[in-house]
Amino acid sequence: MTEIDVKKLIEAGMDCESVTVSGDGYHFEAKVVSAAFEGKRPVARQQMVYATVQSEISSGELHALSLKTLTPAEAE
Repeated sequence: MTEIDVKKLIEAGMDCESVTVSGDGYHFEAKVVSAAFEGKRPVARQQMVYATVQSEISSGELHALSLKTLTPAEAE
């Protein structure tokens, strides 16, 4: 799995203003900016993103994903 693959999965699964992903093929870090995070607690935000890659995590194709989730206002 590549950084581009992870980015595409997140973007396809939810409405995002921006997604940046870095990683080494097994461990990835993603910064996701979305208006959908407004009023949500950090755990709920992470659950929203993890839902977009759940099948890849379950299959072992995606080993680890670390998240930073921000609203557009927080990202400024």
